[in-house]
Amino acid sequence: MVDFVIIPAYNEGHNIASVIQKTKEYTKNIIVVDDGSKDNTYEQAQAQNVITLRHKVNLGKGAALKTGCEYAITQGATNLIAMDADGQHDPKEIPLFLKELEQHDIVFSARKVPLSMPLVLRFGNKFINTMLKKLYKVNIEDSQCGYRAFTTNAYHKIKWDTMNYYVETEMIIKAGKHSLRHTQIPIETIYADKYKGTTVIDGFTIVGKMIGWRLFK
Repeated sequence: MVDFVIIPAYNEGHNIASVIQKTKEYTKNIIVVDDGSKDNTYEQAQAQNVITLRHKVNLGKGAALKTGCEYAITQGATNLIAMDADGQHDPKEIPLFLKELEQHDIVFSARKVPLSMPLVLRFGNKFINTMLKKLYKVNIEDSQCGYRAFTTNAYHKIKWDTMNYYVETEMIIKAGKHSLRHTQIPIETIYADKYKGTTVIDGFTIVGKMIGWRLFK
């Protein structure tokens, strides 16, 4: 089994080195995709001696994640782990994802929400989760958490078209559509800065896309 961690990054020069160093404790196969950053994200990642790919312009998280996954597969990856570059995802959870992949095609995660998170942000994520269940019969506790893992075989079935933040939702929809074996694990989340979650406005935008998919695809 060959496990690759894919880290899409945009303007994370102040975080990316630390994220890579912590991730190296669990795997040497790390791919950072700099999505057209305007800071030194690319240089900081390169200095850590990991595979560093670069988009000349900012294309979006979905595009960056796909670039990393496609490259990992050319390197013989059998398992793919998606992790954010801002330091909110703790690499110590990686072994838990890999253990669950022994019995599942895709492993989602659910963040332990701090009481300090504004109520409006909690509602945004919950609203999307509820609509996913109603529209697609997929019950996911934290649909917008980007920390997740999937096998290469599963990737070919959930491969997304979106280039932006809708990637998390599209991935879940396609996992349900193809009846992939999935599970969820609780994770700790490190909130270094103010919470970067799905707002109510984001929620309505994502749900609008979900309804469109349900009607026309």
